Amino acid sequence: MNAAAPSKQSQGMETLCPAAVEVDRALSLMDAKVDWLRRLTPVNITEIWDGFRASGYRDMPDSRFSEGLENDAPVLRSELFALPVREVENHLLQALLLEKQREIDQQIELVRMRDKDGFILASIDLFGHVSEQALRDAQDLLNGVPLVEPDPDDAGATEMCEAARAEVRGYQALHPQFECEVIVDPTLGTSLYVSQGNFHVAHDFRTSGSRIDPLIQHEIGTHAVTRHNGRRQPLHTLAGGLADYDELQEGLAVLAEYLVGYLPAQRLRTLGARVVAAHMAVEESTGPEIYGCLMEDYQIGSAVAFDTALRAKRGGGLTKDALYLKGLAELLAYLRNGGDFEILFLGKFALKHLHSLETLLDDGILHPPEILPSYLGNPSVQKRLAEARTIPITEFYHESPLA
Repeated sequence: MNAAAPSKQSQGMETLCPAAVEVDRALSLMDAKVDWLRRLTPVNITEIWDGFRASGYRDMPDSRFSEGLENDAPVLRSELFALPVREVENHLLQALLLEKQREIDQQIELVRMRDKDGFILASIDLFGHVSEQALRDAQDLLNGVPLVEPDPDDAGATEMCEAARAEVRGYQALHPQFECEVIVDPTLGTSLYVSQGNFHVAHDFRTSGSRIDPLIQHEIGTHAVTRHNGRRQPLHTLAGGLADYDELQEGLAVLAEYLVGYLPAQRLRTLGARVVAAHMAVEESTGPEIYGCLMEDYQIGSAVAFDTALRAKRGGGLTKDALYLKGLAELLAYLRNGGDFEILFLGKFALKHLHSLETLLDDGILHPPEILPSYLGNPSVQKRLAEARTIPITEFYHESPLA
């Protein structure tokens, strides 16, 4: 984990014009306030599962959510479009900030339309449609990647939290400003996620011991590390993410699982199932219909099929989950073409932004990533990274944990 030269960061801070600083800071605060992912995560997942199972898997109870944005949306939008984005002197920065301004407006609309007619359109506007090609690719993957018996769930939230806190301490020993709190989430069934740089673990979480490190590198080694690096940039929007950053983030996170030595076949098949589920949600299939299709047509296990169907039906039909497989495919194509790996940890952004960010790096406005994932110090990881530049996505999995 290499530190950037302090003078480079100071130079960047001096280069941003006052309008750029104002807009960047305001967009970062608004991004955190909207927090669309939390507002679209059901708070009654166990209740939904129990009711679904009790109905013989024919009826899925309604999701309940935390507060929405009904009262805040008009004020947020007024503040959002009052920002002096067009006064930003650097036209490259101005374009990036304008794009982010539009995305936050789309996020506000997504939350505002939660459980209303039109939510699917809001989701497509923000995350895109599931193309016929993407659906075919997912189906080919599901039919081509073998069914493998899952590893036993012999570890839980305690083991995950202990390992995660050790990982965080490792970063903080070298970089005291690295912030990532490990939080036991009281909401049943929420699994693992990073929000505002903190790692949340559901108190009922279970997994195999062999999956603990890959999952930590997915969440902390990707999402928390890129957030830290974004916070250390003069352009703070890179911490919350430039527009459309999700694809690359999730592609990097899945790649991390492969690089540290265990991306099971069923994990790759789950990414394909998410595309199928997102497509069915757009077609207004019900949760039970999605669950049944994944179970019967693609032999997805009951727990994963339920989780995938529930995710796809969030708010009325969310297409975000189709981005995981797309992001991984685009990242592997980038690597096959000789793309630099380490620059991808500069912050949260999309591959389409890379040339612009490289220009801002050359101009001294941005600086290289302050820290890199801890796993990159492992020689075996470097070997797997070289392999990842050559293998097709249908072979991008491990039959068992690698040493």
